[in-house]
Amino acid sequence: MSTFFAELLGTMILILLGNGVVANVNLNKSKGKGGGWIVVATGWALAVAIPVYIFGPISGAHFNPAVTIANAAIGNFAWADVPMYIIAQMIGAIIGACLVFLHYLPHWKETEDKATKLACFATGPAIPSTIGNFISEFIGTFILVFALLGIGNTVMVDGLSPMVVGLVIWVIGLTLGGPTGYAINPARDLGPRIAHALLPIPGKGDSDWKYAWIPVVAPIAGGVVASLIFAAIF
Repeated sequence: MSTFFAELLGTMILILLGNGVVANVNLNKSKGKGGGWIVVATGWALAVAIPVYIFGPISGAHFNPAVTIANAAIGNFAWADVPMYIIAQMIGAIIGACLVFLHYLPHWKETEDKATKLACFATGPAIPSTIGNFISEFIGTFILVFALLGIGNTVMVDGLSPMVVGLVIWVIGLTLGGPTGYAINPARDLGPRIAHALLPIPGKGDSDWKYAWIPVVAPIAGGVVASLIFAAIF
């Protein structure tokens, strides 16, 4: 059960800090309002690195169903443990999103735009395009998984690899994040989207379920393809 709770708590922290930075720069009357994309990308990078430092030795710090499935696809992870990891990741993501809601509790009423509120939970396309958005999430997750496998295959000074993982998230956000908000993680998007649908957020609008399948399916596909290519090369 230690691996279950490591994945749950790690994903919870990831979402709390990651969606927390989105809320910080977007919600009205937040002191971080207007911080911009570089702040968001940096916040997300550290939001991933911190729980990797904490829980990496326990569970491997997947925090992402695409990473879990990709590793299982090439024999680096037992298929029997995949459901447990994904359930833990989803629960953690939902709890993390609820904590973001509570942390910024007075600010939801002060923010009128429904899309801005949803963005504090789930991703969405800058330009709606089923094919284009799918490709964007596929490529982003391909780079993520390929890089993670490479990091795992590289000898580093103890304690360095989690920060390198954070740098991978940072560069993906800075370079590839614009079209869709770089979910690159089904739990990161679906868990908070479920929380958005259930929470009593004032004037929240709908949860954009018509788009929700893309940040679930595309990252899984991109991650599996990345792992298969990596395994074929290395």
